[in-house]
Amino acid sequence: MTRRRLGFWQWFAVVLVKPVMTVWTRRTWRGMEHLRRDGGVIIVPNHVSHADPLVAAHFIYDAGRWPQFLGKASVFRVPVIGWILHRCRQIPVERNTVDAVRSLEHLVAALDQGGAVVIYPEGTITRDPDLWPMKGKTGAARLALATGAPVVPVVMWGPERIFDPRRARLNPRPRIPVTVVAGPPVDLSRWAGSTPTKAVLEEMTDTIMLRLRDMLGEIRGGTPPPLWERTARPAGERRRPEAAA
Repeated sequence: MTRRRLGFWQWFAVVLVKPVMTVWTRRTWRGMEHLRRDGGVIIVPNHVSHADPLVAAHFIYDAGRWPQFLGKASVFRVPVIGWILHRCRQIPVERNTVDAVRSLEHLVAALDQGGAVVIYPEGTITRDPDLWPMKGKTGAARLALATGAPVVPVVMWGPERIFDPRRARLNPRPRIPVTVVAGPPVDLSRWAGSTPTKAVLEEMTDTIMLRLRDMLGEIRGGTPPPLWERTARPAGERRRPEAAA
């Protein structure tokens, strides 16, 4: 990116975060060429840890883009913190309210301005016991259909060593190995111009999530399992459902 385009608070975030991540992680970055330097792009990472937004931000910044993450709108209303988030060009999102349409408008505007919008399609850290991707929510697909922006998959493995969500354990030691790989944009052309029905959005989302699953399988090795589904099940039961697609 052209560094002079960054404002004071964006530089402040870089100075605060990047040195910490440089010491904390031993990085393997691949596929940065798929994050084009100009124009709007939707970046869809897998989500394995509370630490992976920092790893993703580091990777995207090193690739020459400024990452614009989605955050709960309530956080943006917190004094000082919300002001800084706005200055760092992060994006407020209303969830499960009548204002959700306004959130989509914020995202469309960010892409129209050439932003690199980061959406976790799973919506939360995966519930899969082995941290494989689970079935996603349809927000990224809806945004792609509305804008035509490319959807670039980014997979990572290693942030769960920084903070393991299964044990709620933080690892402070330096040079923890992390691998991040970006792939070519997901081919969603068959749905171009389609009406955003539930079936269309779910098909697009499954296509995105299966790409993430297969890319992660290349990093981790072995055969990836079916996408983990959010299904009601008896307390204590942790079985894996059937394949999503």
